[in-house]
Amino acid sequence: MPSPFPGMNPYLEQNDTWEDVHQNLMTRAQEALSAQVGPNYLVKVEVRLYLHELDDEERRFMGRADVGIAAMDDERSGGAVATARAPMRLVLPAAEVGRYSSLEIRDRRDRRLVTAIELLSPANKNNKLDRAAYLSKRQGYWASLTNFVEIDLRRGGERPSPPELPSCDYYVMVSRIQDRPLLDFWPIQLRDRLPRVPVPLADPDPDVFLDLQELLHRTYDAAGYAKYVYRETPQPPLVPADAEWAKQFLPANGA
Repeated sequence: MPSPFPGMNPYLEQNDTWEDVHQNLMTRAQEALSAQVGPNYLVKVEVRLYLHELDDEERRFMGRADVGIAAMDDERSGGAVATARAPMRLVLPAAEVGRYSSLEIRDRRDRRLVTAIELLSPANKNNKLDRAAYLSKRQGYWASLTNFVEIDLRRGGERPSPPELPSCDYYVMVSRIQDRPLLDFWPIQLRDRLPRVPVPLADPDPDVFLDLQELLHRTYDAAGYAKYVYRETPQPPLVPADAEWAKQFLPANGA
């Protein structure tokens, strides 16, 4: 069954769910675009690993302890037997490892990057190092002969800038080579249907399209998110008016 929400499903924004949602959305977007672009283009998923150390606030929020502290506790309880005593013991910092996928549309003949499609992750919006790396990559697109599509389907966090964005829950931004510095922008509110977004190719080829609402429905159904996401709360929490509105779409049994 499709997602019960008319637009973005805020229950998919939970921290322990979003990475899976992100990967699945990118895979289904690849399938949708590959069916449209024709024989002169390739649509590829680019996967990058990111690793960053968690600060105290992130560690508390995510419920993660330092690796070294856990190992020491095991030894005190008799869970480990040391064969030799080292003069000192150090603690490994808590770190988060994740995967981050984006899409590339390339010219099949020379592999030239024609269009880049980025779906923002929490790392892009919260962690300083990952955010800086993403901003640099973003600026590189704008300085090149590459079309660029940026999609944000998570509330909260610090959005990339410039440009300064209008107030909205989610958004899509399309930067065409020939239109820069002008950008096409779709502000999206929680209660709005997700848009059908044009994805530019190389001139003179016409745009192809991503129906984000349809992609979300297909992802939601295929991954079986209804089995567990409604047992938790959206992250960040919905404002009271939106939380009350959302109740009408929740499964009766909460699963």
